[in-house]
Amino acid sequence: MGVSERQDEAAAQVAAALASVRARIEAAARAAGRGPETITLVAVSKSQPLERIEAALEAGQRVFGENYVQEAAGRWPALRARFPDVELHLVGALQTNKARDAVQLFDVIQTLDRPKLAQVLARELGRAGARTRRLLIEVNTGEEPQKAGILPGELPSFLALCRDELRLPVTGLMAIPPAEEDVAPYAALLAKLAARHGLAEVSVGMSADFETAIAFGATIVRVGTAIFGERPPRPRPADQGSTATSS
Repeated sequence: MGVSERQDEAAAQVAAALASVRARIEAAARAAGRGPETITLVAVSKSQPLERIEAALEAGQRVFGENYVQEAAGRWPALRARFPDVELHLVGALQTNKARDAVQLFDVIQTLDRPKLAQVLARELGRAGARTRRLLIEVNTGEEPQKAGILPGELPSFLALCRDELRLPVTGLMAIPPAEEDVAPYAALLAKLAARHGLAEVSVGMSADFETAIAFGATIVRVGTAIFGERPPRPRPADQGSTATSS
């Protein structure tokens, strides 16, 4: 099989996988008594080969997630020139020294997780060229000491800082529940916290559990390997350091 044939086969696999994920989202939404249009699929393309991303774009996917600012900056400006209606989400941890680049590249940042970052984002969002219009607060729903995120009990005071003092455009909450545990109680908690604070977006659920997450209130699911397949090995980049946010 030649290179072109292999690329065509890979593109067909991505398109078929994407269609399957969309169908599963639609079924899960309807089972939960919600319209499929209320669920946003973020196709997490971190570390994926360019041809797989292009295949998803050609199949109509327009919302993508990336973990690393530097990696995203290396490919999305050119892709956006061809597909200007793309919405790009940052779903990996954001270092403060990458904040200026991030707000100029991403439409949505899902990992606002500490006061210092909130203060830096408030400054950077005021600069010319800022693209980011929505922020999600990352909540450590499992209260795991090794993970980033605001503890549930600290959310009211952090929200007051972000919304009232800094006037940040916070529209929702995001979580990475404990690995190997049922996502249901964590999705339910995140949805409850979002509703309590008048936030419309609830980002939780990955390849292995997005249907359950939808059943318990997710409005955004972050799906990577179920669409693109396993990621090839990659060297650790300078701005890596996020926890796994898609699978």
